[in-house]
Amino acid sequence: MTGDAACTPIRWGMIGCGDVTERKSGPAYRLAEGSELTGVFTRRAEQARDYARRHGVPRVFDSAEALIRDPDIDAVYIATPPSSHAAYARMVAAAGKPCCVEKPMALTEAEARDMNAAFLTAGKPLFIAYYRRCLPRFEQVRNWLQGGCIGDVRQIHWTLTRPLDPHTIATNRPWRVDADEAPGGYFDDLAGHGLDLFDHWLGPIRHVAGYTANLAGQHQVPDTFSASWQHESGVTGTACWNFASFDRTDRVDITGSEGRIQTAIFDDAPLELETRNGLKTLDIAHPDPIQLPHVDAMITQLQGGQAHPSTGLSALRTARVCEAILTGDSAAKSS
Repeated sequence: MTGDAACTPIRWGMIGCGDVTERKSGPAYRLAEGSELTGVFTRRAEQARDYARRHGVPRVFDSAEALIRDPDIDAVYIATPPSSHAAYARMVAAAGKPCCVEKPMALTEAEARDMNAAFLTAGKPLFIAYYRRCLPRFEQVRNWLQGGCIGDVRQIHWTLTRPLDPHTIATNRPWRVDADEAPGGYFDDLAGHGLDLFDHWLGPIRHVAGYTANLAGQHQVPDTFSASWQHESGVTGTACWNFASFDRTDRVDITGSEGRIQTAIFDDAPLELETRNGLKTLDIAHPDPIQLPHVDAMITQLQGGQAHPSTGLSALRTARVCEAILTGDSAAKSS
């Protein structure tokens, strides 16, 4: 990275200021070295003014278009519900600016593909907020795998369960059970994080099959899911997700020829590495704010350094896999 580029801060404009921006992302854009959160827009003007006042954001914009086109905004972070991601992203690409889009990347694989095409034409990077690719805990898992600590990887399995939570859904997570915003309900919000990590750890998934059901009937979206898949390397995977369970479970088991790794995607659980030499346990805390390494990595790339691990192309693969599970499509060829 050049000295001049490293000294010039990236001035971000943020579209949307919902719950994800309060602690996970918004503060990271302010705190990361070489990054500034310069402006914010959301459709409710008072909400935008309140967010700016509380978080020290100097400018509030009257429209997304004004924010995107403003010469003092270098890059745009889209933190709205998924139905608007594609439209806003295309506007950012047309303005010739880098962009980060919250996950899930889009409502469909087709939208995700169009978003990638727009940024390819613009010659600007498209990042997706699958920020777990940058977290130290999950990089440790990747290092174990790449270092052959469990031999040849054979299989991966993830179980994620959550109880019904009508109050939380009604008060601050309504889009997650709105079929127009999240056809897969909580699957759309949560499952992609793990499936995207598996792509990062084990390589692209080439075949996938899935089943869905709405067993609790509390919403007009499914609440129970299962899937099986195969990575291009030959490693097989399975998962089950239940968002109407009696308990909370989050466990990933990776089995190899010489050992196993156990972790969780969301829960604050220790990493376990078990081999013939015994059991090794590591507690690796997440940073605060949790998206800080992700924002740091974007700044590094934008200032001429190492490429960010979560791009529009990697997220397109995740979108393809998630859509195949939700629709029952039997193939998800990697791009």
